[in-house]
Amino acid sequence: MTSKRSVTVDQYIESATVKAQPHLRKLRELLKRVAPKAQETIKWGNPFFVEPRFLFAYSAHRNHVSFAPSAETLDAFHDELATYDTTKHFLKIPYDKPLPEALISKIAKHRLKAVCARDDDNFW
Repeated sequence: MTSKRSVTVDQYIESATVKAQPHLRKLRELLKRVAPKAQETIKWGNPFFVEPRFLFAYSAHRNHVSFAPSAETLDAFHDELATYDTTKHFLKIPYDKPLPEALISKIAKHRLKAVCARDDDNFW
């Protein structure tokens, strides 16, 4: 959770609790590598990557960080996510566990490919 309404992603991360910041920084860095041309922005109080459509978002909470690529994308990885705490829209990673970087990267690439397949302008 962040303590105040953030205007930039940097402010969002800086205003998060100390235990959330490492996960937020790693997640942001990983997503930037997957989608370097995407714009980072704050929407509904959380960091988003857009191209101009929604690619993925993430957020800090009391005990975990959430990663939101889309319900369809998470569903495509249902078996690989069986040991993780998920909802229809979020992968939740506790702060006391390492970020599953390889899996998140794989999920993010899948989401990017799905969005690009629907994009007539071929943004990427």
